[in-house]
Amino acid sequence: MAGHEKTALITGAGSGVGRATAIAFLKDGYRVALAGRRKDALDETVKLSGVDPDRALCVSCDVTDPTSVAALFAAAKARFGRLDVLFNNAGVSKGGSIEEVAVEDWLATVATNLSGPFYCTQEAFRIMKDQTPRGGRIINNGSISATTPRPGSAPYTATKHAISGLTKSTSLDGRKYDIACGQIDIGNALTEMAAKMTKGVPQPDGSMKVEPVMDVENVAKSVLHMASLPLEANVLFMNVMATKMPFVGRG
Repeated sequence: MAGHEKTALITGAGSGVGRATAIAFLKDGYRVALAGRRKDALDETVKLSGVDPDRALCVSCDVTDPTSVAALFAAAKARFGRLDVLFNNAGVSKGGSIEEVAVEDWLATVATNLSGPFYCTQEAFRIMKDQTPRGGRIINNGSISATTPRPGSAPYTATKHAISGLTKSTSLDGRKYDIACGQIDIGNALTEMAAKMTKGVPQPDGSMKVEPVMDVENVAKSVLHMASLPLEANVLFMNVMATKMPFVGRG
């Protein structure tokens, strides 16, 4: 990335993994476009980073709306001139036993977790393939649910499995433009969404169990590492998880 300032765009940057990652990128010297539904939360993320706010662009965006997404990327390009990294992070978790899942919850999950990253990826391609130096990197927030689901999580699990397919297709289609794409699968990072882990969550055998968690900073550092590689190298899939969570092995 020598010869120009690095620029990243992060969705869902107002809380959780997105906030931690945006702060890590800002502190590492990136110029960052932060996207989320609530601009006040994005402004708070920038404030928490302690860096010059001129290095950040906060844009209220609904990733389920392709027009809103197009406006986001246009604003980022107008401000920074290029895009080196896209972190498709925005997501929702709606669940319940499969026969009880409301249709509107299913559609909302697909719109946010799958269609949103697709819209963002399209816009990133359009910028990255025509800029100089050409190319860039797209990192998708998957989940351990992209391979191994929890009970009562059909909408979330289905979209995260789909993200793995989007990651592979993006990786292949990006080759001709020097665009790399990888996926980070996260397990039990302590965010507001994962706070329930510390109180007990349903297990496959029907029991409830408190699960170990890890600091969300570990995720931010991992995404930053993926982004730091030269475009000739790519982490296609990375799993970062609480070491002692019940994932590896049986039961």
